[in-house]
Amino acid sequence: MTRMMADCRRFPSDSNCSLTIIGETDEVIRAAAEHAASVHGHEDTPEMREQIRGMLEPAEAYSNAQRTPEPLPG
Repeated sequence: MTRMMADCRRFPSDSNCSLTIIGETDEVIRAAAEHAASVHGHEDTPEMREQIRGMLEPAEAYSNAQRTPEPLPG
């Protein structure tokens, strides 16, 4: 199975979150949903988990370099 990444630096946040989560797809979605709820105040719903799934990147795309935040997908 392909390792995937959720990188909070990719999107703007009030806290300037720098968390990056890398692992198997289901692990990353679960951890990212829990993080979004506990840190960013989002509700952990099936719809949010699907949105997270659509925003995942391949783990190979990881870079420690600073990222310019992009708008959240509509």
